[in-house]
Amino acid sequence: MQHGRLLRKLLLLTLGMFAFAFALVPLYDVFCDVTGLNGKPSMKVAEQSEAIIDSRQVEVSFTTHSQGHAPFKVDAAQHFVSVQPGKLTDVKFIAKNMSDSDRILQAIPSVSPGKAAKYLHKMACFCFDQQPMKGKEEVEFVLRFYVDTELPDDVEELTLSYTLFDITERVSQTQNVQLGQLVALKEF
Repeated sequence: MQHGRLLRKLLLLTLGMFAFAFALVPLYDVFCDVTGLNGKPSMKVAEQSEAIIDSRQVEVSFTTHSQGHAPFKVDAAQHFVSVQPGKLTDVKFIAKNMSDSDRILQAIPSVSPGKAAKYLHKMACFCFDQQPMKGKEEVEFVLRFYVDTELPDDVEELTLSYTLFDITERVSQTQNVQLGQLVALKEF
């Protein structure tokens, strides 16, 4: 009888821990949205700004790094730009698939300081989509963005960092699509 009560308590505890772990991801997202921590920028296309602050300059720098053995090299043509809040800015990125085989690149952005993430608005970004690339292919991407006019005055510089992932295996497994078809669609 005592073992039955203990077993029920342990099962309830296990279910409670599972429910808590399952709820952590959305709770973390809400926490990041409220506090501005973690530098998670929006992955949605922004609306164009109506206002420009001519009297203020904000420096935006760009970094990239490959996760694990991702065979990609992506560099900004300009490692930093000085922008006026509200003014649309274009920055070119050169991406190269360093491997001999066709691969799929996914870039995940982050912004630091984290509280500035909600003030960097991207209108065009290679991070919005998966990027199929042929072996040794070099591609030019354009990032079109603006810094919100509501950016706090104490933030004078931002860093937009991209982590590059090779998602080729995951895409082919989950979608059951041949990479050659994806690359052919890109060329079409």
